[in-house]
Formats: sequence, C-alpha cells, structure tokens
Amino acid sequence: MTTAPHRRSHVDPAAPALPAPRGSCPFAPPPAYEEAHRTAPVTRAALWDGTSCWLVTGHAQVRTVLGDHRFSADARHPGFPFLSPGRRELLNRSTPTFLRLDGAEHARRRRMLTGDFIVKRIEAMRPRIQQTVDEALDRMTAGGAPADLVRDFALSVPSLVICHLLGVPYEDHGFFQRRSAVLLDLAAPVETVGTAQRELNAYLADLTAGKRRRPDDSLLGRLAARPDVSPEEAAATGVLLLVAGHETTANMTALGTLALLRHPEQAARLRAEPALVKGAVEELLRWLGIVHLGVPRVALEDVDLDGTRIRAGEGVLCMVSTANRDTGVFPDGDRLDVTRDARRHFAFGFGVHQCLGQPLARAELQIALETLFRRLPGLRLAVPYESLRYRTDMIVYGVQELPVAW
Repeated sequence: MTTAPHRRSHVDPAAPALPAPRGSCPFAPPPAYEEAHRTAPVTRAALWDGTSCWLVTGHAQVRTVLGDHRFSADARHPGFPFLSPGRRELLNRSTPTFLRLDGAEHARRRRMLTGDFIVKRIEAMRPRIQQTVDEALDRMTAGGAPADLVRDFALSVPSLVICHLLGVPYEDHGFFQRRSAVLLDLAAPVETVGTAQRELNAYLADLTAGKRRRPDDSLLGRLAARPDVSPEEAAATGVLLLVAGHETTANMTALGTLALLRHPEQAARLRAEPALVKGAVEELLRWLGIVHLGVPRVALEDVDLDGTRIRAGEGVLCMVSTANRDTGVFPDGDRLDVTRDARRHFAFGFGVHQCLGQPLARAELQIALETLFRRLPGLRLAVPYESLRYRTDMIVYGVQELPVAW
C-alpha cells in the first residue's frame, strides 16, 4: 500500500469543530456545516485530536472527491480523518472490509457480494419484505397504543430481513443490536468499542465456521464456502453487513415517518397517490441525511479541488447532508417535497464505494412507509414533538424513540 505523507495542518481558531452540534431543527444539517457551505464549498475544520481536515460541503465538490481515486477510503493511510478515539480504535484494529479498501482488492471483495444485492434479486424479495412489514405492524397494533415505532417496527423489519439474507438467527438480534449500537456511538469509551468489536467478530466467526462445516444457501453460507475467502474476511464482512444492514434502514424508517408526520400535507399526498412512494423515499433520503457526520477520505497526492489545494496526506470529510441540499442542484433544497426528482442525492455515496445494499434499503423503505401510512391513516405522535430525543452522538443519525398512536 502506497502511503502518502501525513500533514498535521494548522487549525484555524474559526474553523468549525467536528462533529458539530445540531441546531433547533432535527431534520436540518448542523448550522456550522450550513455556514461553512455558505462561505465556500471547501473549508477547514477542526478534529477532536487537535488536527484539521478539509470540510467539503458542495454537491459538485463532494461528487468529485467520492469519484476520484486520488482520495482513499482506506483508514490505514496516515491523515485519515477519524471522528473519535473509538472510531480510530475500531477501524485501526479490525480486519479491513471492502468499505475501507481501494483498487483491485476492493473490487475483488465487493464482487463476491454484488450478486446478492442486484435489483433483480431484491425485487424477488419484495413479497417476503411485505410479509415482514405486515407482520410487524400486526404485532405493533395488537399491543395497543402508544407504541414505540423505533423498537416495534422500524428496527424489527430490517433486522428480520438482513438476518434472513445473511443466514443469522433472528433470536440473536438483541445481542448484535446492542453491540452495533456501541460500534456506532462516538462517545463510547475505546475499551467498550474494542470489546463490542471482539464479541461481534467472534459471533460471526463462529457462525461462518458452522456454515463452512454445514453449507447453506445464505449469503454467509456461500461466502464461507469460498476457498478464496479467509475466515477473518468472512467474519469481518458479516459484521459490516449485519450492522449496516439494519441500522441505516431502521433509522431512515423512523426519521422518515417523523418527517412525514411533521409535514402532513406531504403524508396526505403520499396516501392519495401510493405510486409516489419511490420518489418520496428518494426525497426523504436526500432531505434527512442520516449519514450526518460526513464520508471520510484522505488525499493520496496533491489535488486541486475547486481552486483549493489539498495536499497528500490531508483528510477530507464529504458532508452529504449539505451537498444534498445544494440549491444549485436541488432548488429550494431545504423544503421537503415528495414529488421532487431527488435522484442525484448522495445518501448512498457515489463512485466505486457507493452503498452495495442500496437496492435492498430502497425496497424496505418503500414497502415500510407505504404500508405504514396506508394501514394507519390516523398515525400520530403520542408525545410532544419537543420531547423527542435524537441520536446526535451516533454515526447513523435518527430518533431514539418514536411513541405513536393511531
């Protein structure tokens, strides 16, 4: 691996500190990122460890960075911008997955999984996803109101789906959900992160070892049977897919529901025209930005980005939340509009590292939101809006609980 020189850059006292606190609107990007975007699409920002990185907030500039091989996703390169000591612990001590690799090795590992997430295969899963959604709603409504939409619906649906796809016993969902939460918590102590990581790795290693002895047709079963995949690779890939496969969709489902409840005219439009659901999901993905802390990269060589010289070894954070509201691409971008053409958003990233599971996430979100608002036309918050708490210290943003009635 070619290593670029690490440049410890001077931190401007006026540069925003990362991660920046959120403002009064839980749906909007943090004010510091919005202010940085108004200043310039490429600005300096300060990291927790006293170093600085480049904050990229414009749509065109984010697209350039994420699509340029001169910016690496590999956290082993000096200068990679870690957002907390726990994140540095997690990424430096774990077996790299394709998410944190570049070039031929990234392509090789990603190709092993693409067949499981192609659109045709996901479309064939829609009846099962619909059944999972309906059964989750049946259980939630049978329990009576109020119910916590996060726990009883938004989290259970993608957990069940990803367990089925990977071949993970759903009865273990409490185990992996608790440890997933630790891995995504910026405030978690380094020791706690390390323990959660080791326990999840051991769980997936044991599961894949069992599938190696007794092959099955699950994703992990097929991965474990490949002679070109080491046990460490299989376990690390399993952890990545298990964590990402339920956390992101769960948080988008709950936060998307809240956004529609706070914009009843948009929810009414969706109920009246169910065919709008595909576009509505793209708009919610654009507008909400649950990847709220940025997509990290490090420059491998000197790059001129929109007139700013980024040196080899300097870290970059691509703020998809501000890029997704860039008015040059999305007119009146701060407004939620389920009829908007929002397809140029970066909710799933861009370039060779864009999210492998996006067809599955889209299908789950479309089915979950359409079914929820169709079956429960009286859905409403069961607590004051102002009392809700949010996952501000987590890698994946969302709402902590969402008490609802119907």
